[in-house]
Amino acid sequence: MKKWLRFLFYLVVFGTNTINASVLETDDSGMEVSQIAQLDGIPWGISLLTDQEAIITLKKGEAFRVDLLTGKQQALSGLPKVDNRGQGGLLDVARSPSFTQDQWLYFLYAKPTPKGSATTLARTKLMGDKLTHWQDLLVTNSAASSSKHYGGRIAFDDMGHVFFSVGDRGTRANSQNLTNHAGSIIRLNLDGSVPTDNPFTSNSRIKNEIWSYGHRNPQGIFYDSATQTLWSNEHGPRGGDEINLIQKGANYGWPIVSHGKEYWAPISVGEGQEKEGIENPIKVFIPSIAPSSLIRYRGGVFPNWDGDFLSTALALRHLNRVTLNEANQTIEKRYLETLEDRLRSIAQDSTGILYIGTDSGKLLKVSRSAGK
Repeated sequence: MKKWLRFLFYLVVFGTNTINASVLETDDSGMEVSQIAQLDGIPWGISLLTDQEAIITLKKGEAFRVDLLTGKQQALSGLPKVDNRGQGGLLDVARSPSFTQDQWLYFLYAKPTPKGSATTLARTKLMGDKLTHWQDLLVTNSAASSSKHYGGRIAFDDMGHVFFSVGDRGTRANSQNLTNHAGSIIRLNLDGSVPTDNPFTSNSRIKNEIWSYGHRNPQGIFYDSATQTLWSNEHGPRGGDEINLIQKGANYGWPIVSHGKEYWAPISVGEGQEKEGIENPIKVFIPSIAPSSLIRYRGGVFPNWDGDFLSTALALRHLNRVTLNEANQTIEKRYLETLEDRLRSIAQDSTGILYIGTDSGKLLKVSRSAGK
C-alpha cells in the first residue's frame, strides 16, 4: 500500500518528466519544485551554460546538453573512459570563467591507471555536441585500488585559478601525507600549471598543487565572489560532516581530529575534536547528512537566503540550508524531505533559481510560487 501511495505522490507532484509538473511548496518560503527532465543515471554534476541550458554529467560516464525550458537532452561525444566502480565515475563539470570566449569545459573524473583509478582534472572544448581538444590537466597522485572517497568538485576564483577536491581514497593517513594529493584541495592555473603563490611551492617534498589538506572526502566546493572566500563541505565518518572555510596552506585535521565515530563501534575517531594548528569547521552535522554538493546562495528568488549555504544531502535526503551570523553561529533548516530522494548536485542561475539532480535521475527546478 505504501508503494502505491508513494507512486501517486510522485505522479501528482511531478506528472510526466516536463517543466509542466505540479508544485510542492514549503510553508515558510513559497518554494516551488518541478521536474525538468528524467536522466538515465546519477546526475553528478550540473554546469549552467546559460539560464536556459545546462551540461549534466552522469556518474556512469556520460554527459548531456539539457534544455532547461523543454527538458530535451542531447548526448555529448568525446568523453574518456572512466572508472565507474563504487564512488568513482564521471564526476563534476564546470564551465570556464571565460566560456563565451574560449568554450572550455572542465571535468573531474576517476581515471583508470595501472595503479588504480585517480581523481583527474581535465578540460575540453565544447563544439556543438562534441567535446574536442581533451586535455588531462592533472592526473592526481591519488591512485588506489579502492573505489571510494574521490572527492570530485570544481570551483573557480576571480583571479584565474581552478580549485578541485580529492578525497583520502579510503586511506586515512593520506590526508596528512603531503607527498600525495589524496585528502586535499588542489589549486591550479586555468591551463593546469602550478601558481607560484601556492603555499608549498618552496618545498620539493610536497605536492606543489596542494592548497589545503587534512580532508576526508570533500563533496562540495564553492568560491563566493561576494566575499572572495572558498568553502567546502565534506563527509565525516559516522557523524561529523563539516562545512569549512578553506584557507591557504591550512590543515583540516583528518584523521587527527574528528567529530565522528568509528563505523564498527561507538568510539571517537582521532585524538579529539580540536587541536592547535588545525582549522575548526564552521558547521558540524551530527548525525551525518552526507553532503554531496555546496553553493552559497546569491540570488533574488529567495532574498532572505542571501549568503546562506545550501548543501544537497544523500543520507538524510534533503536540501540543507545553513545561515552563518556575524558571531560565526549557525542556524540550520531542511527542505524537500518529502521527496525521499538522494539529492546529489545543485546549481544556481543568474536570477537565483536552483537546479538539483537526484540519484534517481531527476533534474529538478526550485523557484518561488507566483504571489509569494
